[in-house]
Amino acid sequence: MATRVIPLVDQRSRSHTVPRSARPVPLVAGGSLVDTRGRPLRDLRISVTDRCNFRCSYCMPKEVFDKNHQYLPHSSLLTFEEITRLAKLFVGHGVQKLRLTGGEPLLRKGVESLIAQLSALRTSEGQPLDITLTTNGSLLARKAKALKDAGLRRVTVSLDGLDDAIFRRMNDVDFPVADVLAGIDAAQAAGLGPIKVNMVVKRGTNEQQILPMARHFRGTGITLRFIEYMDVGATNGWRMDEVMPSAEVVKTLQSAFQLVPLEPTTLGETAERWGYVGTDGQHDPSLGEIGVISSVTHAFCGSCNRARLSTEGSIYLCLFASRGYDLRTLLRDGASDEEIYEAIAAIWQGRADRYSELRASSSEQARGPRVEMSYIGG
Repeated sequence: MATRVIPLVDQRSRSHTVPRSARPVPLVAGGSLVDTRGRPLRDLRISVTDRCNFRCSYCMPKEVFDKNHQYLPHSSLLTFEEITRLAKLFVGHGVQKLRLTGGEPLLRKGVESLIAQLSALRTSEGQPLDITLTTNGSLLARKAKALKDAGLRRVTVSLDGLDDAIFRRMNDVDFPVADVLAGIDAAQAAGLGPIKVNMVVKRGTNEQQILPMARHFRGTGITLRFIEYMDVGATNGWRMDEVMPSAEVVKTLQSAFQLVPLEPTTLGETAERWGYVGTDGQHDPSLGEIGVISSVTHAFCGSCNRARLSTEGSIYLCLFASRGYDLRTLLRDGASDEEIYEAIAAIWQGRADRYSELRASSSEQARGPRVEMSYIGG
């Protein structure tokens, strides 16, 4: 069946204005903000570019993001100094983890300099931040050592199959899987770990790659995670019948491997963890684990502790949001750190987003236009 592609509705300018008169809000124990549902702010995803050199159908389909697509001008992007300034203020509100995303973040010139700036930040307890980066792996082989030297702790690599023909069709730019695997090897050699590999499973496209991927990464120290095909943005022609539920993915894996469920490692963890069983019938850490992320069939809105900073400086409170909050204007109009800090507090305290819980309903929130994943990262 041919892929349905919906024309792009540009959401990049659809941002709420942040009031300069935002007031301080109470903090919970440990100095962290909570939103209207009691969720703390712990994780900030930072999109450093809206450009990508892949054209995956579930994210940036070539039919929409073609040679005539207008990317953001460089002047619209946050500078590294602006990103670092905002990150420091978010850390003051309890953020402990920074994830650099895109587009493809390694396309942003000099991104190592940004990592060096961010790695100098500390939590209120004086601890270093968990700084990580999500990449398609295309430039990782040549950049892995420099990223590590700059202060990056680990990477997550997107890889949707080992079969070269399937992978080339999915990235739609004829990029070979061998080059991504070389990037993963380089990252492991550089000490960027523990490495995670994310595979988006799209029924009718790459589900036959589940077992080959598991066999390849089992026992390597790399955690493989399977992600349900999501209705992010408005351009990928998403259909529910192309979603392979995580329960079915686990059943497929259990046809070849004995698995045991594992406990979450952190509050708000999105992946359900499964460990490979050893000869003693218990989880064998040397064999590693897999994870499944069930953002369609099993919403985890109730524990979501993530905010997303877009390429041009808007804060989005949900991956499926339609509008962000414009922090760049505050930055460039001369707002003080205190004003921006208070604005961030007011924004998070008002957060009530729970799109995945509403997906099956007929509510306007579930039906409305959504920002593209390539603009705010995954």
